[in-house]
Amino acid sequence: MISEAKRKQLDALVARYPEKRSALIPILHEVQAEEGYLSPEAVEWVAGYLGLSPADVMSVASFYDMFSLEPVGTHLIYVCQNLTCTMLGAEKLIRHLESKLGVHMGETTPDGKITLKRMECLASCGTAPSIQVDGVYHHQVTPEKLDALLDALQRD
Repeated sequence: MISEAKRKQLDALVARYPEKRSALIPILHEVQAEEGYLSPEAVEWVAGYLGLSPADVMSVASFYDMFSLEPVGTHLIYVCQNLTCTMLGAEKLIRHLESKLGVHMGETTPDGKITLKRMECLASCGTAPSIQVDGVYHHQVTPEKLDALLDALQRD
């Protein structure tokens, strides 16, 4: 499941923490980057690797919006839903995305290219509404900016 090269990278990451369990969130990020999501097998592996129970790992993985417990599309779009983003048009952006892509939040397009998800906060209130596409932040997003982003993703 985890390559030897990735395992060495994870060992170096864990070594930076006073206790193995302190590395849980960074380890989850790394494992998710490897598979695209956190499969049940990945959760079991992380638990064994860090000496935690699978329930401990799952409680963290299921708490944070940034972790996916099911397969996601090639591209992942998060729309911030905090108060500031909502007041400045996040719901309009969500409706636009859902209409344009024909899927709802939490779903993936039939071609497997794009998954839409809500994020509680992207910590970018000063440039709301904000979205994150494949880890890259986009600020003061409008439906027109979304269309340009979607066109670029569809060409990819």
